Amino acid sequence: MAGEWQEASHTPFRYRGLWLAIVVSTCLVSFIPLIVMGFSNYYQYQEAFEDEVKHPIRLLASNARRSLQFYLEERISLLNFIIDDKAFAELRDQKTLEQVFRNLKKNHSGFVDIGLIDAAGVQRSYVGPYGLLDKNYSGQDWLEQVLLYGQHVSDVFLGYRQFPHFSVSVKRLDGAGKPYILRASLNTDIITQEPEPTGSRASRDSFIVNRQGVLQTPSKIFGNIQTPIPLELPSNIDGTIIRDEVDEHRRHRVVGYSPIDKSPFIFVVLEERSTLLASWFALRNKLLSFLIISMSVILIVSLAGATYMVNRLRKADDQRLALLYKVEHTSKMASIGRLAAGVAHEVNNPLAIINEKAGLLKDYVTLFEDFPHKDRFLKHIDPILDSVERCAQITRRLLRFARHIDIQWEPIELEVLLKDVLAFVEKESVYRRLTINLYAEAGLPVIESDRGRLQQVFLNIINNAFDAIEDGGRIDIALTLEGRDCINVTIKDYGIGIPKDQLHSIFEPFYTTKKNHGTGLGLSISYGIVEKLGGKLLAESVEGEWTQFSVILPIKPPLNTRSGGKTQSVIT
Repeated sequence: MAGEWQEASHTPFRYRGLWLAIVVSTCLVSFIPLIVMGFSNYYQYQEAFEDEVKHPIRLLASNARRSLQFYLEERISLLNFIIDDKAFAELRDQKTLEQVFRNLKKNHSGFVDIGLIDAAGVQRSYVGPYGLLDKNYSGQDWLEQVLLYGQHVSDVFLGYRQFPHFSVSVKRLDGAGKPYILRASLNTDIITQEPEPTGSRASRDSFIVNRQGVLQTPSKIFGNIQTPIPLELPSNIDGTIIRDEVDEHRRHRVVGYSPIDKSPFIFVVLEERSTLLASWFALRNKLLSFLIISMSVILIVSLAGATYMVNRLRKADDQRLALLYKVEHTSKMASIGRLAAGVAHEVNNPLAIINEKAGLLKDYVTLFEDFPHKDRFLKHIDPILDSVERCAQITRRLLRFARHIDIQWEPIELEVLLKDVLAFVEKESVYRRLTINLYAEAGLPVIESDRGRLQQVFLNIINNAFDAIEDGGRIDIALTLEGRDCINVTIKDYGIGIPKDQLHSIFEPFYTTKKNHGTGLGLSISYGIVEKLGGKLLAESVEGEWTQFSVILPIKPPLNTRSGGKTQSVIT
């Protein structure tokens, strides 16, 4: 058993491995769900934020599309109404066309001029700020388009006027079945000054391009009209679409495309991805910080918890091994006690023979007056008898120590008994300059108990108090009546005290708070003795300040203890 204790005390790697296993398992169990949840939330938040920040772009592009589409459809409808209301001959009349144009300008914005073009492409009548009467447009693409499809909206161009504009044309047939065209030019104010929603970012750029990717309105990023943009337009656009694109400088952008039906125009909204996701980046940093902080806290708690648990386990193992060592020692002492009792019993027999023979010799010598050297014989026989008696006393004490003795009930004055106990430690108290105050309440009754056992209990507690206080310290002993049937003896020392977490263990066998000495049996035996006498032994303490033991004894022993039971006398 001692070998096991020595081996265990030299195997710290066992505790290191256990500590590491606890830390690793705790961290894995905690980290894996936390990391999975963290990354799941990360990607879910990222997708939600991307959808959220793209929504304003989609909304802006869709609203601009509807607004521009309504604007163009309204202008085309006006031209259709005019060409249906007026015949070719009427529209060819310059005054009639001037009246029509005045009405358009008065009620609708954007119109720059209006003209009537015959089947040969010659402008037969014209109202506007430029001299375009009899202008021949034959061979131009827009003319072929309007003749083919019945209506046409052109790209923004400079033309003869050298300022940005676009045209809207509609076709009809005269009475002879020949086509003629009513064509109006519109300025680009409505499409270049498209309002953006309140709170629009300064980094956002919105503009209009044609199907070939040529700017129809100025752009903050790509410049003025008629400039090709370096974006690859999506083919077969149907409705508003949002795409992530990377430019030649590796900058990520979010681009929204929204085509205007029955026109060459595509409304484009563009914004830097980093600007759109600025709030997401802030939240991402918070999520990562939370994850790192949580993992750090878990790691610290795991380290602290594992350290505490392993230290407690190691302490428990040390206590267990020390207890086993003490049990082994106690077993050896018990064996020695049994051996001593056996030896004492065996020695009694030859001692009896020696005593008998020595007494016989003494009687024999005494009977004969003329026995030679009588005085000399008697002188040697008496020491033999004294030594035999001395040996007999020793063996009787050994046998009495090992024998179970019944409780001896007798009347006891506790104050007198305590004074007798203090007399045993008087020399030590004087040597150490200890102050012992004994207070007894007046009129305390005499109790019925076992004197020897009470002396043993009080001596154990007082000795413990001596060990707890420094030289020059103080011990207070008070005897008070506890209710009607008990007397309370409190022994209070002002010493080192007992830690709160150890207070509940001090009555356990072999448990001691004395680091370098003490068997841990004194309080355990005292607790058992007080219980056998029908009383209670209580302890209170404040670490570093004081410790108090209360021995509550019945004035009359309970009926179930009068028959006694037996207990073993133990010297501690």
